Amino acid sequence: MAAPIGEMCRKCSLQIVQKYAFKSSMSSNVLVRRLHKIPYRNFNVPRHLRKVVSVEKSQIRTFADDADSKSRLLVLGIETSCDETGAAVVDDRGSVLGEALHSQKLVHLKHGGIVPTVAQQLHRDHIEEVVQGALDMASLRLQDVTAIAATVKPGLALCLQIGVEYAKKLVKQSGKPFIPVHHMEAHALTARMMENIEFPFLVFLLSGGHCLLAVARGIGDFLLLGSTTDEAPGVVFDQVARKLKLKHHPDCSTLSGGQAIEVLAAQGDSQAFRFTVPMARYANCDFSFSGHKNQTYRLIDKMEKEEGTYSNQILSCVNNIAASFQRTATQHLMQRLHRAVLYCQQRHIIPQHSKALVLSGGVASNMYIRQSLQAVADRFGYRLVCPPPRLCTDNGVMIAWTGMEWLKEGRGIAEDPEAVEFQPRCPLGVDMSTDVLNAGIKTSPKIKIPT
Repeated sequence: MAAPIGEMCRKCSLQIVQKYAFKSSMSSNVLVRRLHKIPYRNFNVPRHLRKVVSVEKSQIRTFADDADSKSRLLVLGIETSCDETGAAVVDDRGSVLGEALHSQKLVHLKHGGIVPTVAQQLHRDHIEEVVQGALDMASLRLQDVTAIAATVKPGLALCLQIGVEYAKKLVKQSGKPFIPVHHMEAHALTARMMENIEFPFLVFLLSGGHCLLAVARGIGDFLLLGSTTDEAPGVVFDQVARKLKLKHHPDCSTLSGGQAIEVLAAQGDSQAFRFTVPMARYANCDFSFSGHKNQTYRLIDKMEKEEGTYSNQILSCVNNIAASFQRTATQHLMQRLHRAVLYCQQRHIIPQHSKALVLSGGVASNMYIRQSLQAVADRFGYRLVCPPPRLCTDNGVMIAWTGMEWLKEGRGIAEDPEAVEFQPRCPLGVDMSTDVLNAGIKTSPKIKIPT
């Protein structure tokens, strides 16, 4: 039952500060931790947020305010597949009623990469307050939701374990249905929460752990056209940033590796260094980034030797290396997408009257990459749909919405929640990569990368 309107002021103020935490110097995990535990008058709200709090507080729509609230479906989603602890409540209209997120980015930045045991402990430490924060923001109790969804595959085993076990605990406690969610399907379906996208549509997922092209034909029905054969783009961007020592760069000290590469690349010459585009001779839609990473490593070693850099010194040509590295990686992505579009055209998979391409995943937040893939979409008359940046990275909203998609179809509910197991590795859909290769599709003339 939602809190009475007269008692909402203190709680709402904290919720709104959490909602706008990205504008403040406070981290969201601190705000979630403090939610509902101290009086508002004792909470140090930054001056530039006070007006926001007073305006937004009166605009909050609670579950209890809706006359038809009892007839609506509500799903609580939980995400712990990697380095974000996320939770959210969405309704069947696609409205986000409440959400909370604890990011581990700064912790792992100090370690130079994600340490699974550290990530697991952080999930364990924060999952309860994150889930409760999402429910509190929605003015809901656990009993008010229709079902509980959680990421069960794929991801880091130690991290998935925390979310799955906690979701099972809530399911047992509440008696609510449990909907296991495929992490990559969640990325693919998030755009349908914001726009009317009919099946089938083309999906391009780019993240730190995944890289794939697929056709979404329906809920739980995907054709996998191609995926990475070694490393994912997000990981390679992070590794190159580490090799370039970008955490010591004054403009990049608080940025992830991928963000740092994008920032410096914008200031560099993308044609200063020539790299070989990966897999250019392979007529499929698979990806490979390890070779490109090794090329870049060799260049960095060569330039460091020439400049005599040592310890934490930054190369003078760092911007040009970042720009050249990013350009070649983007060319690889464009070529694979180009072939995927031609394959769908040849096999009559995507209807001509409704051509949509959904681009999602953390790497999709890179605007240089996004604009380049837009050029491919424009060439073939596809509508490019990208969730907002905060929903491109891992979050609870995408899990809750995917659970809702399954719930509305009356499918995907676990018959025995206790028997559900997490799966660190799990492909998405039916593998069509061999058929793509056998089609022998040439991607010419090439689409020029935007300058």
